[in-house]
Amino acid sequence: MTLAPLTRPARLRAGARVAVASPSGPVPADRLEPGLDVLRGWGLDPVTMPHVLDVHPELDYLGGTDEVRARDLQDAWCDPSVDAVICARGGYGAHRMVDLLDWAAMRAAGPKVFVGYSDITVLHEAFALRTGLATLHGPMVGTETFLKDPRTQESLRATLFEPETVRTLGLDGAGVLVPGRARGITYGGCVSLLAADLGTPHARTSARGGLLVIEDTTEDPYSIDRILTQLLRAGALDGVAGVACGSWAGCGPYAKVRAVLADRLGGLGIPVVEELGFGHGPTALTIPLGVPAVLDAPADGSPATLTVEVSALV
Repeated sequence: MTLAPLTRPARLRAGARVAVASPSGPVPADRLEPGLDVLRGWGLDPVTMPHVLDVHPELDYLGGTDEVRARDLQDAWCDPSVDAVICARGGYGAHRMVDLLDWAAMRAAGPKVFVGYSDITVLHEAFALRTGLATLHGPMVGTETFLKDPRTQESLRATLFEPETVRTLGLDGAGVLVPGRARGITYGGCVSLLAADLGTPHARTSARGGLLVIEDTTEDPYSIDRILTQLLRAGALDGVAGVACGSWAGCGPYAKVRAVLADRLGGLGIPVVEELGFGHGPTALTIPLGVPAVLDAPADGSPATLTVEVSALV
């Protein structure tokens, strides 16, 4: 099966109601309120879900129990007054609650904007495969990068309100591991979460025709090697058209990470770009998932780019 474009939600306008939920880890209260203020400054009406600041009573790496995290996300999505759902942070926990969601009800609620990254990769995949909806791999309101980096904020704001203005994505320093040009449907996220999804009942079974975007954090080079090797051995990268790599914050010296990426991805015979500027780095550009795009990895030393062929939102 070849990847196909997914249904895009509507862009946001001034006054749009945005629900903020914590599907994974707990969010510090002192980061959440400043993030909400940024959204208010854009003319949005952010509302927090009841358990957004919860911490699991025994497992403090979770933002509340699996049941309340799932309920908050589902209630936000199925609320007809809500135009978008933005995650407060990533961390860990989406795998534990993704199957508790009523995906038929969420599909029936219609397309809405969904934003997050890191552990939220699990939910991006679920929205793509269980509802057929395009989503945004972008910054979360309770994270330091969103609060401190103007380019991160502007990338998300422009994507939400003026998506036709951010069709070409990538930082000026984006480089080329394997030159070439490819077209496909964007998908992916945090690569360790993609590997963790393998073998589960609703996992992606084909990458054919896809443009894979990957990044990660605090994984040693040998761990990245293991993750990519697992994806390769499972056939999860068979037919992929190209790979765009983002940040690898805390993953060791980048020269070693780069060697792993070149070793594991270089033999696929497809263009591979590096340091495109999304994920856990100091700048987290917003990347639409589920849309047709062109990955350009020039051989002449020019910066690599990812250009979406349609705007992220309609």
